[in-house]
Amino acid sequence: MTCSTAAFAQEEERYFDGVYVSGAIGTEFAEDNRDDRILFDTDRDGNFNDNVNTVTGANAFAPGFCAGTPVSAASATCRGNRQGEGYALRLGVDKHLGDGPFVAGVLIEGAKPGVEEFTTGFSTTPASYTFAREIDWSATARARLGIAPGNGRALLYATGGAGFARIERSFTTSNGANSFTDANENDWKFGWQAGGGAEVMLTRNLGLGLEYLYSRYNDDDYTVAVGPGTAPATNPFLRESGGTDMRLSNDKFDFHALRGTVSLRF
Repeated sequence: MTCSTAAFAQEEERYFDGVYVSGAIGTEFAEDNRDDRILFDTDRDGNFNDNVNTVTGANAFAPGFCAGTPVSAASATCRGNRQGEGYALRLGVDKHLGDGPFVAGVLIEGAKPGVEEFTTGFSTTPASYTFAREIDWSATARARLGIAPGNGRALLYATGGAGFARIERSFTTSNGANSFTDANENDWKFGWQAGGGAEVMLTRNLGLGLEYLYSRYNDDDYTVAVGPGTAPATNPFLRESGGTDMRLSNDKFDFHALRGTVSLRF
């Protein structure tokens, strides 16, 4: 009878065994990269390695580039990327490994990150040209491995996995002379996530946690084609081939998330 009671008590101490559902809410923000810029294909040979030059041979984008939205085209300055509020729902299962404190698990998650990223270029006209992209929805699968020390009520863990995100892109400019046509505005793209967190069980079934995630998704096929509009043939975008294609130099969408979680275990 004593052995059976001890075994039952040991089993009861395992808070992180079984299936759970979890919700998360938190702050998400894109990774600012000062090296981000806009690339140009002025001869339309498929290689984005050209400068947009004026009739005098000067670089029409000499004012430069920045991460964010323009304060004004004349000052060639930007406001930084904005933080956003993200939400997620997940379904997972955890299992203690043997009789020790180690826990392994897998989960699937659907999220609405709400994170935006902007890159702006400035021409000598002056004019501004802004590429924007936003993670609309994501669906990921992750593994997690952790340790539940002491009485096993708290779990510290690392997590990582892969999935797809729907990326919405857009383009805006203060240039009213040329025409601008974008391609592949919205698309599902592959990526991965990694991070870690902690969770504490308040009761046998209810837990609260804090989690950090770093996410990276491929984003390499959004282009904007610049055409004549009402601009003359001497326009810097038109001089070489009658038009110019533009895209971002950074073909990865990276962002960070700090979330609070609530879990219900069955």
